[in-house]
Amino acid sequence: MEEMIILNETTGSQVTEFILMGITNRPELQGPLFVVFLLNYMAIVVGNLGLIILTSVDSHLQTPMYFFLRHLAFVDLGYSTAIGPKMLVGFIEEKNIISYDGCAIQLVFYVIFIISELFILSAMAYDRYVAICKPLYYMVIVSNMVCWLLVATSYLYSTMVSLLVAIKLFNLSFCKSNIIRHFYCDGPPLLSITCSDTSEIELITIIFALLDFVSSFLIILISYMFILVTILRMKSPEGRRKAFSTFGSHLTGVVIFYGTLLFIYLQPQASHSFEKDNIASVFYTLVIPMLNPLIYSLRNKEVKGAFRRLFRKSS
Repeated sequence: MEEMIILNETTGSQVTEFILMGITNRPELQGPLFVVFLLNYMAIVVGNLGLIILTSVDSHLQTPMYFFLRHLAFVDLGYSTAIGPKMLVGFIEEKNIISYDGCAIQLVFYVIFIISELFILSAMAYDRYVAICKPLYYMVIVSNMVCWLLVATSYLYSTMVSLLVAIKLFNLSFCKSNIIRHFYCDGPPLLSITCSDTSEIELITIIFALLDFVSSFLIILISYMFILVTILRMKSPEGRRKAFSTFGSHLTGVVIFYGTLLFIYLQPQASHSFEKDNIASVFYTLVIPMLNPLIYSLRNKEVKGAFRRLFRKSS
């Protein structure tokens, strides 16, 4: 694993491929982990693809809430697919190699889908705010055009940021090593092996990370504050229970996703370790995309009803 490729003296980047250290360097765990993550990825595909199909074909689920849920399932499937299959191949290969271009492509798609998830979660929070706090104007404020505008803006913005970061990062020269201390191509592990000045790309990354995280989190927080105030003012216990149930699943998903990101990026640098960071990264890249379909279906009567209708039609 501690191999180095032969550096050539030509200009530009000396590295033509990278070696991913993977989740563990213990050979006896490779087989069992391959089985675990194969089942994990299959569950991600079945769960999210099922949710996409169900919210697309069922006439009862053609509302803004399920429109955003469909796109959440799409981005969950997207970033887990950007990482999962390559990680699985790494368990069965003697040397987990990813090409220079393959690494760049993986980073681009990973960043696109992660940023998109932040803003789709905030769009879902805004949708729940309008549904609970301004129910009479719901279909006017959260119209079909507004839904598409919010989602399209998220995808366009995340693509722009992703390409900017990837272009700046892969214009650096990687001559210290070609070993990435991670199981996929991410910014910090790549920056640790470059021999170029990283001040510009680090500043760009910090600015966009703070902008994306803080802005999306503030939208969610403010929406939840208005929702809670509205619910507490309701006189009917049944009304409060129904209102809580309409955003309870989203609250669960937000707490898990943002909580994991905060754990990774707000802990002191000295407390970071290869094993701890890997576990946290596995959680939000491969576990959360598996949990989200369960969170939004098991706690949602409309989704469960749509599943029953779909099974009745197919039987």
